[in-house]
Amino acid sequence: MSGGAQLLVIEDERNVGETLAERLAAAGYRVTLAASAARARLAWRAQPPQLTLLDVGLPDGNGFDLAGELRAAVPQSAIIFLTAHGNPEERVRGLELGADDYLTKPFHFRELLLRIQNCLKRAQDLADLPGEVRGTLRIGRAQVDFERYSAEVAGEHHALTHKECAVLRLLASRAGKAVSRDEILDRAWSADEFPTSRTVDNFIVRLRRLVEADAAEPRVIRSIRGVGYLLTEVVRD
Repeated sequence: MSGGAQLLVIEDERNVGETLAERLAAAGYRVTLAASAARARLAWRAQPPQLTLLDVGLPDGNGFDLAGELRAAVPQSAIIFLTAHGNPEERVRGLELGADDYLTKPFHFRELLLRIQNCLKRAQDLADLPGEVRGTLRIGRAQVDFERYSAEVAGEHHALTHKECAVLRLLASRAGKAVSRDEILDRAWSADEFPTSRTVDNFIVRLRRLVEADAAEPRVIRSIRGVGYLLTEVVRD
């Protein structure tokens, strides 16, 4: 069941967008439809979505760039990219931007429904995992707010994706102990996203830019050769 989750559909093809919106509403979701990047910005300000279906090709902007804006404005929104191209490089780029899924057109509506349900469930699971890490933590030089999906560094705020929060939360729950890449993948990614150990490494690179005084010489998130990563500096408020 959908539970009436709020969805934002960003699709410039009128027939496709209207059909999607109608069928998603019939499935029990609350749906807002935007046909351009400009309308999408207005839509998410008026009604922050729990999940966004985002067409990569838009008439007034790039879907990947818009995803970055959405992440900053509504970090709790899950994102599924929709594209007419099955380019593996685009898929990798989308996942590296923190997308929760990536679907190539044309697709079966039932498959889309299942992916939406999985993304919403995964987002909730990530928000609840691990149970002992809540609120705000000082991790290295960053003040991380897990409730708001954000980090403050030297007075500047940075939006965090679901997966970035999940990885930090997992490492923080095991502070001082090594966490394997396999466990990080199991907790933060699903098998249908085709993640690899390199996916984890790319996320760690981005997180180090936030928490490390010198990302080239990491001391907060240490690499453990042949295993994974270890978080050394955590201060609970």
